[in-house]
Amino acid sequence: MTESMAYIIPGLVGLAVMMVISGMGVMRSASPDTMADRLSTYGTREGVPSLEELELEDSFFDRVIRPAVQRFAKLIIRFAPHKTLKETELKLAKAGNPNGWRAADFFGLRGLGALIAAGVPLIAMVAAGSPLTQVGGGVLLFGALGFAMPGIWLDRIIKARQHEIQKALPDALDLMTVSVEAGLAFDSALQKVSEKWDNELARAFERVTKEMRIGRTRREAMREMSDRIDVDDVTAFVAAVLQADQLGVSMAKVLRIQSEQMRIRRRQRAEESAAKAPIKMLFPMVFLIFPSLFIVLLGPAVLILMDTFAGGGPGS
Repeated sequence: MTESMAYIIPGLVGLAVMMVISGMGVMRSASPDTMADRLSTYGTREGVPSLEELELEDSFFDRVIRPAVQRFAKLIIRFAPHKTLKETELKLAKAGNPNGWRAADFFGLRGLGALIAAGVPLIAMVAAGSPLTQVGGGVLLFGALGFAMPGIWLDRIIKARQHEIQKALPDALDLMTVSVEAGLAFDSALQKVSEKWDNELARAFERVTKEMRIGRTRREAMREMSDRIDVDDVTAFVAAVLQADQLGVSMAKVLRIQSEQMRIRRRQRAEESAAKAPIKMLFPMVFLIFPSLFIVLLGPAVLILMDTFAGGGPGS
């Protein structure tokens, strides 16, 4: 029995080893197929967009214009003065940072505009066989125009944003006054304005509250907001708030006084615009309306006089 067990035990051990090895081989041979099946299953399932489809979901501006602008920005930024970059950053901040542009991106946009504006007449003039002097002058003229157009567009955005903020400030101060008198803190009143409205002033107040949450002082956040907006009414409001905060004056009283002053200023600006209206209407009347009236009223008389003088008088 002992001798037989001596032969049986090694045989069983060897059989177990062979079974483990064969099982591992089967697992190895089956794992690639299983992995391939899983990849094919998850890779070809319907409803999942591919990388190309995800890229095509972006707008034409993000796919084509923005990369081109960034390439031009890398070239132009090397030669742009530091002072010019700072001034452009401030202008973009006054405009509300449209499209999230930085100064380098805006210079890239201006360079791209100059290239396109100069390239189109260049191709047209060369195809028409124009002289070299005309080609050079046209390229310089249209290139300068293409470089200046983004700046003109940015100035228009700044003026529109400042006008919107100036118009919305009295109502915002009324809401802040009511909120502070009801027991809210000044910071909470700013946040209340940003929650109730969706305009440029509300977004500016929201940025101030976020900056104060991350540790900036009220003075720094408010002064930077005043510099970013660059409106006289906002500057006066910020100065009054900071002075009241420094002297310990009642914030509700200061806000009520500021609200009344802003409403008086808005009424005065409306009266000023109404007083300017007749002068502005004078030029269209003189050059457009009056000539039409003269043609309608005096045209038949002129024709009758011409017939009279041409025929030698009414009795001829």
